[in-house]
This record gives sequence, C-alpha cells and structure tokens, in this order.
Amino acid sequence: MDSRSEIKEFLASRRARVTPQEAALAVYGRNRRVAGLRREEVALLAGVSVDYYVRVERGNLRGVSEQVLDSLARALQLDEAERAHLFDLARAANAGPAARRRASVQRVRPSVQRTLDLVAAPAWVRNARHDIVAANRLGCALYSELLSDPVSPPNTARYVFLNPRSSEFFVDWERAADDIAAMLRSEAGRNPYDKALTDLIGELSTRSEAFRTRWAAHDVRFHRRGRKQLRHLVVGDLDLSFEAMELPGEDLTMVVYTAEPGSPSQEALDLLASWAATLDGEHDGRQRPAPAQPAER
Repeated sequence: MDSRSEIKEFLASRRARVTPQEAALAVYGRNRRVAGLRREEVALLAGVSVDYYVRVERGNLRGVSEQVLDSLARALQLDEAERAHLFDLARAANAGPAARRRASVQRVRPSVQRTLDLVAAPAWVRNARHDIVAANRLGCALYSELLSDPVSPPNTARYVFLNPRSSEFFVDWERAADDIAAMLRSEAGRNPYDKALTDLIGELSTRSEAFRTRWAAHDVRFHRRGRKQLRHLVVGDLDLSFEAMELPGEDLTMVVYTAEPGSPSQEALDLLASWAATLDGEHDGRQRPAPAQPAER
C-alpha cells in the first residue's frame, strides 16, 4: 500500500466530512465547491500555514510533530480511533520500510489456551489480521461454520465478505462488514509492511464489491466491546455482549461473548454447550468441530 496515497485519501475524506458550521466557522456566500472544509480552513483551525497543510494532505507526514498532529486531529474532529490512525500513518511515514513489524502471530502459548478452556462462555483469540488462532469448545461451537472453512487459518474478514452464508449468521451483516473493514484499515495503518495483511486486503478487494466500497471510505474504528446478534443454525438467535481484550506484546486479542443471565440467549448458549459436548473428539486448540447442521423445524 502506498503511504502517501493512504495519508492523502484519509485526510481528504475526514476534511470532507466536517462542515464549516460544525467547525464554528463563518460562511460567506453560497458558492462553496466543497461539501466539507477547505484546505485553508483546516490550516486556520490547526494553526499552520496553508502551504504546510497542503503539503501534509498531499501525503507528506515526514517530520510532522506530535503537536501538529494533535492540532490536525482537533481541526478535523477525529475520534479516538481516527486520531490513532493518523499517528500510525505518521509513524510509518517517518520510519520507512526498514522498521517492519513482525508477522502476525499464528499460535498461542499453552497458558493462553488453558485460560480459554477455563472460560465458561464462547471465547477465542484472533490476531490483528482477524485470523482465529485459538478457541475454546463453546467458541468453536458458536463459530463452527467459519472454522470449517477449508482455507487455513480461518479468517473472520474472509468469512464476512466472501461467504454468502455470513449474512444469515450476522443478523446485522452491514454493521459487521463495516466493523471488519474499518478494523483492517486501522491495522493497515499500524502495520503497512505486513505482506499477509496486504495479500488479504488485495484478495477481498478483488473478490468483494462490498469490501471495496467500505475500504474506499477510509473509516477506522476500535472494536473493544459491544453487542452482537447472531443466528446459529442449531440454537437459533442469540443476543450477546462481547468484550475484546488485548494480550500485551503479542498483537493478539481475546474475544468473549456472554448473555444476560436467565435470558433466551443464555438458554441458547446452554443448548450450544450441550451440542458442543456431542461433537466428535476433544477440543485441544487445534481440532475444530464439524459444521453445524440446521435443526429440525
């Protein structure tokens, strides 16, 4: 991915989103040719010269100080994830290819797998590329269809955008697709020299119009907690809360789903646990359950 193009398109897309009224700027005349802020207006709000901001928006973040980046983030009204993305882009622009990060982790330590197995709820670990690298028995049962994908390692982004059944599993598929694309965009800013990540983005861009549209929006976001509505083939609809916890120093995230005690979703999770217990073989962090089959109706 071209660093200058990434910077240019991100800043231009954020500038187009903010109106002068939202920035508390006076508007004179009615013949504005841009929907959002002009470059000179961003420069004014950020306290830099117009020439300097034009250079920055053309993709040159080399040597830009943290103070200027903070000012730009305020001027463009960036949220926490967008601000972090801007700083990641600047870090990559100043470090260059020599400062390549290590490849995404594909296995977890035995102690992490033991921790997963002790969690009495669906839980799994993914890397920053959204490969699922470990799961407990309930996690495997909940994501049985995704984990049965013949492409290894199983990948949530590939499932969402390339498997038509994902629109049945994720009740709010549009939101799931938005989240995945935005998280991949964030990771591309943090780790632009990860070849496997670049290959995944290229594959999704080539094969999915839905992904291409979302990728072009340059949206980024964190995905630390929230709710998911899922439709499992065996146990039906689930309304779950999730918490995503980073494992420090490993670029891995543990995700745990829970349901409200006594709710229909908790009853569905209890049924899922019973179904998982009938699967052939003991889960040892490598084996995966067979794909779920629709229940009799």
